[in-house]
Amino acid sequence: MALKVRRQRTRMALRHEKRVLKKAEITLGREGTSEAARFPEVRAEIVALKKLEQEQKEFAVRIAQIEEALKQLDQQRQENSRTQSAVIAKLEEEKRPLVEARNEAKTAADNCGRELSAVDGRLTANEASDQALLKKISALQATTPPPDDLQAQLDQIAAERARLPNEKAQIAQARLGSAEACRAAKERLNAAEAAVAAADKNIAQVRSEFEARDRELNESSRAQQEEVRQARQQHQVVEEKKNPAYLNIGRHLATAGIAPPSAPHLLTDVQRHRSAVENHQSHWRELEELSSRIDKQELRKFYFAVVSVLVLLAIVLPLASQSPAKRDWLPQDTVAIFSLNPNAIANSAVAKSWQKEQPQMWQRIFQGLAGSAIQTPALNLARDSDRVTRAMTSDTDNRAQEYVLVETSGDIGPVLRAISKDQSFAQTTVSGLVVWQRGDVALARVGPKTLAVGSSAEVDQLVEVRLGMEPDLKVDSPLLKKFQTFDPDGGLRLIARTPNDLTRFFGRILPTELLNSSTLLGLSVTLGTPSKGHLFVRQNDSAAAKQLAASLAKEPARWLTLPNSDFVLSTATPKVEQSDAEVDVRFNIPESAARLLLQRLARVEPAP
Repeated sequence: MALKVRRQRTRMALRHEKRVLKKAEITLGREGTSEAARFPEVRAEIVALKKLEQEQKEFAVRIAQIEEALKQLDQQRQENSRTQSAVIAKLEEEKRPLVEARNEAKTAADNCGRELSAVDGRLTANEASDQALLKKISALQATTPPPDDLQAQLDQIAAERARLPNEKAQIAQARLGSAEACRAAKERLNAAEAAVAAADKNIAQVRSEFEARDRELNESSRAQQEEVRQARQQHQVVEEKKNPAYLNIGRHLATAGIAPPSAPHLLTDVQRHRSAVENHQSHWRELEELSSRIDKQELRKFYFAVVSVLVLLAIVLPLASQSPAKRDWLPQDTVAIFSLNPNAIANSAVAKSWQKEQPQMWQRIFQGLAGSAIQTPALNLARDSDRVTRAMTSDTDNRAQEYVLVETSGDIGPVLRAISKDQSFAQTTVSGLVVWQRGDVALARVGPKTLAVGSSAEVDQLVEVRLGMEPDLKVDSPLLKKFQTFDPDGGLRLIARTPNDLTRFFGRILPTELLNSSTLLGLSVTLGTPSKGHLFVRQNDSAAAKQLAASLAKEPARWLTLPNSDFVLSTATPKVEQSDAEVDVRFNIPESAARLLLQRLARVEPAP
């Protein structure tokens, strides 16, 4: 594989040096064409170059003509723009008096209209007054009995009516004058608007003519630009056609060692790149020779091994990613699991104060919590272990059995070496796994950092469970599945699938009424200031769970009292959550209640 990588790198470097050498030879040939005239071998290239240069000159002349035409078109466009601006400005200046005359005519027409409206309003008011006087006369004549001054009122109304016709005639005469003035004003307005419209039309026509001229010039300019682009492209193509001739001339000059007087460094560059190409080619031939000596059969075996490893990884990695997480291998008939973190318990405030006040009592408590794990040789549980797991079972005769697993915090090698060197331990094997036994204590390694500790029969069964010879507690079992949800670093964890059996393995830690009504019960305790508790209870149905949750919230002392004592696990109202048939209760534990709970879990009678 290293040889293949070296060959690939050499191939890439050789390809790069060849490209650079070719460019250097072309540059040398371009600069040294005059010196190459003495070589008859490159006479054909010089003739071809002259033809190509002539063709390039024609293209250059064409490009110059087109560029000149573009300059003229640009000047015409600028002249057209200036002329358009001048003509439009002149027309706008001529239009300005017409617009002013139209505005004046419009103002006069509006004034006439308002005056005519006022005269019409006076005429309407005159007629309305005459009608009102007639109604007043009718009302007076209809009055019974008639008023005393009836004749005087009628005479007064008649005098007012006699005045109205004269006013109406004057108003009518004024209306005729106003109407005539409005007609004349509208005629003047129409004439002014017609003149303005004609001026606008003339301006629009002139602007369209100039814009058409500008579009024509733009089209011509674009056509000329496209033509000059094509001419330059053809000029570049001809220039590239000269490269083979320059290349041949440059190679002859480099071979003869002739450098152009104007650029002598070009010959040095070509010679340097030729040397680099020869070195890479030599290295490539050496690598080819080494590759040819390799046994093809061995190479095929190597490739087969690599492919096989890749195929195995493709198979193993998905299986490894889907394998269950690290867990304890416990017997299938486990009815209760008790786990403790010795390091967390020993360093808690409750343990330190208790050890300071009653060291012997605390030692008994710790030994009772650890069970058979306390007999593990060459291991300090409080310092060198992360977890102790105790699994409780019942046999056919209803006798309790216990299986203990100890998980170390560091390397398990020193412990195993110490046990191996101890002559008091006898070694046996169970299906290939070594079991050490001394008196009534046996232990075996069942994991990378896990020891099985207990009696010989218990350890042998744990080894068989670990090897798959005996059924184990599956990860999807409700007991183990719920047990894994508790915080493993908290301190204590306890779960039972038959809560009534807890009194057989431990002391009385919860009321009998709660144990009898539960189908699955778990308890987690984190020792601290204050200590925290997490109680999980599964009932027969959601109705019973709802009733239990309500009762826990209202009267927690009924359900969280340590039996046969005055201590309550929670003096404050706990946090209760209910989901279907499950109830979760979280609460703070007083230190005195935490001490009594540890005593009963360790099955140690309290001191007087």
